[in-house]
Amino acid sequence: MLRTSIRNKLIVLLLLITIIPFGSSIIVTYLYTKESLKDQSIQENINLLYQGKVNIESYLKELNNYTFSFYNNPDFMNYLRMNEIGDYVSRGVVHNVLQSLLYSDESINKVAMSIEKHEEMLTVSRRSSIVYSQLIDPTDIEYYIEARENAANLYIEPLNELNRFTIHRAFKDVPANHVLAYVSLEIKPDKINQLSKYLYHEGTEEFYILTQEGHLIYSSELISNVDKELDWKETLLNSSESNGTVVWKDATFDGVMVYDTISDSTGSWVLVKRIPNTTLYESAYGVAIINIFFGVIGLSLVILATLFVSFKITSPIRILLQNIKQVEKGNMQVQFQTLGKDEIGILGDRFKTMIEKINHLINREYKLELENKTNQLKVLHSQVNPHFLYNTLQSIGTLALKSKVPEIYSSLTDLSQIMRYSMNMEEDIVSLDKEINYTKAYMLLQKQRFGDDLEYQLEIDEETLNIKVPKMILQPIIENYFKHGFDVRDHIGKLTVKCKKKDQFLFISISDNGSGVPEERLKEIRQHLNEETNQSLGGDSIGLKNIYERLKLYYCEDLSFKLKNRDSGGFLITIRLPIEMEVFT
Repeated sequence: MLRTSIRNKLIVLLLLITIIPFGSSIIVTYLYTKESLKDQSIQENINLLYQGKVNIESYLKELNNYTFSFYNNPDFMNYLRMNEIGDYVSRGVVHNVLQSLLYSDESINKVAMSIEKHEEMLTVSRRSSIVYSQLIDPTDIEYYIEARENAANLYIEPLNELNRFTIHRAFKDVPANHVLAYVSLEIKPDKINQLSKYLYHEGTEEFYILTQEGHLIYSSELISNVDKELDWKETLLNSSESNGTVVWKDATFDGVMVYDTISDSTGSWVLVKRIPNTTLYESAYGVAIINIFFGVIGLSLVILATLFVSFKITSPIRILLQNIKQVEKGNMQVQFQTLGKDEIGILGDRFKTMIEKINHLINREYKLELENKTNQLKVLHSQVNPHFLYNTLQSIGTLALKSKVPEIYSSLTDLSQIMRYSMNMEEDIVSLDKEINYTKAYMLLQKQRFGDDLEYQLEIDEETLNIKVPKMILQPIIENYFKHGFDVRDHIGKLTVKCKKKDQFLFISISDNGSGVPEERLKEIRQHLNEETNQSLGGDSIGLKNIYERLKLYYCEDLSFKLKNRDSGGFLITIRLPIEMEVFT
């Protein structure tokens, strides 16, 4: 059906020429937008990291510049150049310089000065006054060595256990190159932390500040976790470039690392920002979702329009084809009013006119055939004078009463009722009540005949008694039971007739407990009932065929006539008739 249906071909064709270009456009747009926004996001982070580097450099330079103020104090410089510890006044100058340096910035927590010539160390903090101590040989202290050998005379010691970092400066006797003292500033990282928080999005990105040795100055993650991730740190620190990007993927991270290095004069710290791909592509995903959303809406509209056009064109053709199939099955009723005003609509109107003419001819032939059969039946009935039969039966009944044999009188009464009903040619359509009374009389005669070997039951709803039905539709069916099913039983014969009303239909069922009908024979009977032929299969199919044909004359195709074997044994015939009958006039 898919390959031969015009509708399916049209739908597939229209969908292909719309979905493929539309879907390809969405995919290409997404891929291009994804990479474009990724590059844009990386560039924005590079710029942001550069600005962060400038801010941190400015802050460190500001801290470093506080120590340069020493050169502008001649008394302090003279004190440092003295070979011996000075007097009280000279020490007072040193005290003032250290105190002013301590409070020059809120981040400075402690100031220490190691004077080589005096072999002493002076320490002052915000919690204590100046403390003097013996100076160990500064040439053996690692961070003094780093500061002395650095081109900027500066070394920044990483965070200690108190979460402080220290700036060590080798204070030289300019323009000479020998060291007068070492100044150490212990700095609280609050300002660095504050500046760092502006450089990343917490929860989605990672940010670190590392020394050239790989020690942490700042971390957005737990330090213990970062220390384990040595591979990416070594890759960045060993890079020949001072800034750039690195694509990195491991078990815990998949994305891009952006890094930049501050100047040597401020410690050569490395600023690293790690951005996962989910964050980089977040904007792309958002744009893609918007594109897909509107794309789906557009595609849905295209599909709906495609289906509408396809159904609009092919629906009339399908309706016409369905009606042709119904005509092939014998249903001569056209199931549509109009198919439109176009060429297909004109074709439908012509088809409808043709079927009406054919239906009229068929109905006329049916009426003629029915009238012919009715006339034949009347001829047969006329061969016997009904009044003579009635009077004779009444006389026999009177004689039976005089002879005290009431059973004979009862049987004759039932037989008389049957004959009167069957020979009455004035009525073709009767109420169900009359048909049931006729059936009762027939069953009473059979009961008189078979006695305890027969049981019957009539279950008739009262609301069905006034419904009009064709005459003589129950007795021929019941008679088939006594012809073909009653004699082969091995138990008491049982027959049940049920009539009930549901919606706009009358339902009649006739069931027995006989041997049923072999499936092959039942298949032949069903086929014979649906064939347009007068050829008989013989046996029970004759009466059933006649009843079915009569019902079709009165109810056309609205009736249902079903035959089946019962699961518990026996045979079942169910008839469904419309309440309203189409009677020929």
